[in-house]
Amino acid sequence: MSKRTIRVLIAKPGLDGHDRGAKVIARALRDAGMEVIYTGIRQTPEQIAVTAIQEGVDVVGLSCLSGAHKQLFPEVVQLLRQKGGGDIIVIGGGIIPYEDIPILKEAGVAEVFQPGTPIEEIIRFISSRLGNRNRGH
Repeated sequence: MSKRTIRVLIAKPGLDGHDRGAKVIARALRDAGMEVIYTGIRQTPEQIAVTAIQEGVDVVGLSCLSGAHKQLFPEVVQLLRQKGGGDIIVIGGGIIPYEDIPILKEAGVAEVFQPGTPIEEIIRFISSRLGNRNRGH
């Protein structure tokens, strides 16, 4: 068993057309030594779950600005579990009201990051959850 690079899928579920924040996060995670796959905008939860499993990712990062996060994020978590990816950590970000965060966490989202969260905090969260995990190739 050797250490394996953390693999992250960054995805924009739903109809959001703005992806600057997702691209900034993807680039920062890559610069921190993680392998990052960015799916682009307007992805369905099904597309995201299938891609995450096919790519063997450790983390799915979801970004939502449209207000549909309470439907989309839990749906991605549920599909991952149904398809055998229940061990994949799902994190979220975007314009998400504070009162919705407990709902998302109850639905299986590991953490939600608000606009303005230092990128280092996101990197630390992912690394603390996965950084010491030894994995085979």
